[in-house]
Amino acid sequence: MKRYGVMLVGCVLVLSLIAAAFTVAFSNGFVQKARAQTDDEAFHSTAKFAVLIDADKPFIFLEQNADVPMAPASMSKLMTIAVIFRDLKAGKLKMDDKIKISVHAWRTGGAPSRTSAMFAPVKSEITVLQAIRGLIIQSGNDAAIAVAEHISGSEAAFAKEMEAYAKEIGMKNSTFRNPTGLPHPEHLMSARDLAILAKHLILKFPQYYPFFAEKSFKFTRYNFINRNPLIGKEGGYDGLKTGYTEESKYGIVVSAKRKGRRLIAVLNGLETKEDRRKEADRVMDWAFTQFSNREIEAKTAKFSARIWGGEKSWVSLSTAGTLKIFMPKGDVVTEIVSEVIYEGPLKAPIVQGQKVARLKVQVANSVQEFDLFADETVPRANFVYRAMDSLFYLTFGWIF
Repeated sequence: MKRYGVMLVGCVLVLSLIAAAFTVAFSNGFVQKARAQTDDEAFHSTAKFAVLIDADKPFIFLEQNADVPMAPASMSKLMTIAVIFRDLKAGKLKMDDKIKISVHAWRTGGAPSRTSAMFAPVKSEITVLQAIRGLIIQSGNDAAIAVAEHISGSEAAFAKEMEAYAKEIGMKNSTFRNPTGLPHPEHLMSARDLAILAKHLILKFPQYYPFFAEKSFKFTRYNFINRNPLIGKEGGYDGLKTGYTEESKYGIVVSAKRKGRRLIAVLNGLETKEDRRKEADRVMDWAFTQFSNREIEAKTAKFSARIWGGEKSWVSLSTAGTLKIFMPKGDVVTEIVSEVIYEGPLKAPIVQGQKVARLKVQVANSVQEFDLFADETVPRANFVYRAMDSLFYLTFGWIF
């Protein structure tokens, strides 16, 4: 029988950089936490949905309703763009390939639709390059539909491809029904999924990511200005996408790089364009200016995990070298909680150096995770001992 639990046994993190003493507490026999608290107030966003992450480290600065499916509006065009980038990288598309603007693409997403559009004439052709710029800078619904038809034959078929790709890269709360983000009750994404997608675009397609930082795009007689209000502003902003529908309100997926650090924020449910711009700038500035790296030597962080069927009942765990944790600057931290997370008990044999768990460190409402590895090899025990271990675990496992 498998049970999911969170364990931290005999764990003390010695943080010489902050004045905090850790104590061990149990919850339902499966959760043990090391916690330190002060009176500092946690940071919150005015957005209904919010996620703020580091692009290069497993660190979440902020999450509010992060996994709740929401109407993503045009922010879901990032998934359409991801499919294009993937096919370009694989050689299935070329920048100068021609894409036809069908009657459906023109009527549903072009000039007659009265939505954001490239205004490509019906039955005309645009290149893949023009479509990319039209999607990113002008949020053209006609370009999105035309691309979907070109790649998959129809919007519906392309939406299935979007879903498959989303699952492939770890997005768990997204369902797509079109390539545009136009309202549909089953076209939904979570803020966390949008952050995962943004990170994927940045890290997987560095050769194409600069498109997001372009300030304008000239097409026929139109000169489109990037709808992202932070592009070109101070602060290192260089992407990615805004969105608005009456249901979703105002949202943004934004990324910036300062002094070698790249952050990604997803906000949605804001009331006005100005609220969106100010709040995106505020949360990014908070993360960039209020956090710094603190190092904790591995020898000061000791953990262990329960083993089933081994010559030993517990195995000691450690991280790979020094822990580098983002913490608020100064001597005061709102809250620190450390947890070891694994599917337990672990089954022997365990090999030294084997990755067997994750260390989750929460600072106030900010979260970061690290891999934990076995410090020693624990061979499998004989049949009699394994049988006794099974009986013991089934009888008392909820306690240990």
